[in-house]
Amino acid sequence: MKEIVSIPRLEFEEKKAIKLFITLFYSFLFIFEIFFNFLSPDRPKDQLAFLHKGLGIWVYIIILSLLPISTYLIKKQKVFVIKYMFLYTYLITNFIQNMLVYYGTDKPFEEGNIAEILFVLFSPIFINKRFFWIASIGSIGKYLLIGLILHDSHVFIPSLIFCVFSAISFIILNRFFSYINSLTLIHEDLRQKEKLAVVGQMATAIGHEIRNPLASLKGFTQLQQESNPEGNAFYSIMIQEIDRINSIVTDLMYLGKPRAKKLKQENIEEIISYILSISQPLAQRQGINLVTVFEDSLPHIECDADQLKQVFINLIKNAIEAMPDGGNIQINIKVIEDNRLLISVKDEGYGIPEEHLENIGTPFYTTKMEGTGLGLMVSNQIIKDHKGELIFDSFLGLGTRVDIKVPISQH
Repeated sequence: MKEIVSIPRLEFEEKKAIKLFITLFYSFLFIFEIFFNFLSPDRPKDQLAFLHKGLGIWVYIIILSLLPISTYLIKKQKVFVIKYMFLYTYLITNFIQNMLVYYGTDKPFEEGNIAEILFVLFSPIFINKRFFWIASIGSIGKYLLIGLILHDSHVFIPSLIFCVFSAISFIILNRFFSYINSLTLIHEDLRQKEKLAVVGQMATAIGHEIRNPLASLKGFTQLQQESNPEGNAFYSIMIQEIDRINSIVTDLMYLGKPRAKKLKQENIEEIISYILSISQPLAQRQGINLVTVFEDSLPHIECDADQLKQVFINLIKNAIEAMPDGGNIQINIKVIEDNRLLISVKDEGYGIPEEHLENIGTPFYTTKMEGTGLGLMVSNQIIKDHKGELIFDSFLGLGTRVDIKVPISQH
């Protein structure tokens, strides 16, 4: 999952997390210092000695100065940098403090504050993997570096503690990401269904109204063409365009009110042969060869032949349109694992950019100048209705392969 971006809702959540973090950070920091220096049974004899060690009181001044800076950044809507500011400031200040106190002395290393564990434990709250790794590696690395410079093995205890808390935080963080990804998928699914509902309502409202005048228009055009066969070459173009509009309306009608499936035992070879017979003339005009590779004795499948024909016509038509310079379209059919049939349609066309592949089948999404974005959507829905799947694999300049996997009849 990508880094959280600065959008209003996430800014609001980050702001709440930052306020909680700051409150707990300062509370833990000063409660620990007060307990260690004033209330602990092992407290030092000179209870104010900590104000004179290393940076002394400047440690607390530097840390406290982050509070007004954070308030300013929150007002400026820059809440996402605050956690990094606290982390880097604390790590650098604490490292310098320890070097000033212990370097060149024989005193065993005894520093640390429970507040710094919050950097690791709050990573799941911030839902930020980058911050988790910086906090974990930075904190553990700080102690190991101190131990290396001071030649003191006492740093391994806080290092081990941080490793344990980092492991716990990593597990929680991954669970958070998994949960968020699930919610995102559900949200996308709902958006997709909402789009389909809009398309369906529109199709139901206008589908029949468009088809009636189209039928009349096509009839009058054909009548004029028959009465004046040598008169106007544009009649055939007009009829083709009317058929194209009718095809779009058919797709809309299917989305608005899918037809009931008439499932029967069908021979897939016969279906493909029929599609090839009606696609061959168009392919030949484009200089395209339709090549078929079938396994011997292919089993029957339970399907609605008319709906599958609609899918194959759409796929072959798309393949032909992607190959203006000619070439080969290869159709392979074979039995695969899980008792399914694989039908592949592979062209040698332009190919589809990788960033567009994930949008294939989305309502009204198309990469063609005159496309509607409905053909592949309808095809995908038909294959889903047949308990199958439609898979696209494409490389720019090499072509596209569409795999259709449908279950084989058990009869």
